[in-house]
Amino acid sequence: MAMQPDPGVARLLRPDGSVMVPPSVASEVLRALMRDLLDRTRADGGELSPEARRVLHALHAAAVRGEPHPPAGSSGGTPQQPAATVELTAAEAAHAMRCSPSYARRLARSGRVRARRAGPVWLIDSASLDAYRTGSTPP
Repeated sequence: MAMQPDPGVARLLRPDGSVMVPPSVASEVLRALMRDLLDRTRADGGELSPEARRVLHALHAAAVRGEPHPPAGSSGGTPQQPAATVELTAAEAAHAMRCSPSYARRLARSGRVRARRAGPVWLIDSASLDAYRTGSTPP
């Protein structure tokens, strides 16, 4: 017996095969993707393609715009976690800025971009990096 497709899934699928992520769940989807990416990076040093990074940036933008909803199954009094941020390694930031990784690390150390250490690796907030590159105020 064939399984009936979920009508909720059908409304998220586009004719070109892409999937629409509603802003109300973008933050949750982004957190799950970031956890998986962090695990993969720790395991094998895997890196994202520029297109995949653009998708993460779009999810982050949608999460920021979306109205906060408590995750399914949580009680109304449970505080919502803030939206996950997209972070780049110093090497990825250097590639995006067309500079050396040591310069990207210097920006992180000096506080000119928002960044944090994860063991020996600097993780640089992509929105802060974009703001630094364009000379605008970081979000």
